[in-house]
Amino acid sequence: MIEQLSVIRAESTDPRRNLAAETVLLETVRKNQMILYLWQNDNTVVIGRNQNIWKECNLKNTERDGVTIVRRPSGGGAVYHDLGNLNYTMITDDAHYDVAKQTGIIVRALQKLGIDAEMSGRNDILVQNRKVSGNAFRRHSGFSYQHGTLLVNSDLEKMKLYLNPDPLKLQAKGVDSVRSRVMNLKEICRRAEIGILSDLITESAEEAYGQKAEGNIIIDRDLLRKEEERFASREWTFGRNPPFDQVLGTRFAWGGMRLEFTVREGRISDLSVWTDAMDENLADDLKQSLKGILYTCTAMYSALQRDSEEFRDIAEWIRNREE
Repeated sequence: MIEQLSVIRAESTDPRRNLAAETVLLETVRKNQMILYLWQNDNTVVIGRNQNIWKECNLKNTERDGVTIVRRPSGGGAVYHDLGNLNYTMITDDAHYDVAKQTGIIVRALQKLGIDAEMSGRNDILVQNRKVSGNAFRRHSGFSYQHGTLLVNSDLEKMKLYLNPDPLKLQAKGVDSVRSRVMNLKEICRRAEIGILSDLITESAEEAYGQKAEGNIIIDRDLLRKEEERFASREWTFGRNPPFDQVLGTRFAWGGMRLEFTVREGRISDLSVWTDAMDENLADDLKQSLKGILYTCTAMYSALQRDSEEFRDIAEWIRNREE
């Protein structure tokens, strides 16, 4: 049985720090212990371990609005977090790991507010047949965690703005997110607040495990810093994307253009240019400008800043592309 219930409420809203803390807690949890970790991220897109960022995110919008993109170690789909979203993680040894029981803690907390919530399958919590919480999972050396989001009063319009593919249409490999009908708890319950729900989740966990919650966990600061650096690295966030190919084409006043990209680890590793433009050097100049740079609208637009009509037209076309 669970002999110790430990509850931690994160002070940081930086997703890199919070995911690092979650990883360290998975490394330090003991047998017969349940750690309940409650945390929030501000203005963040979190993608699953095996997802392709270019298929999941509108990078043009995230770059423009200063959205942090992080990759988590667990599977599942892409989600948007802001301060209207409460995240929870439940960490324990495999002998006591029970997804139904753990999800039930969240459901009971919502029911304490008078919200008629129910589990749906393995991953979701529904209210009025709309999704208010989704979960993902990770196992490591005999210990596991379940973590999820709880939509309290999140900006759902931003979710639509950032969780759509980049305007550069893709032919890419990757694990797609499944878009669901979602809702905020605030829509049906005025009392739904982050602080109140944090208290109710803690109370429900105490009831589920027959233990009074403690908060006496000491996190290894050196290990935390190391993990935070990993989650902040471009190699972890972007480098895990599978390679993909991209074809763009259009016609300008001076001629037609077709660009065939090969992208590896977030950068343009190869580029073929096909055009009927009069400038015989245009194709080679484009290759020289774009090869090796990051595959983002912003990076390509910057790389194409030359005093040439063709380059200006191509740069504006890439910057202004829409679905």
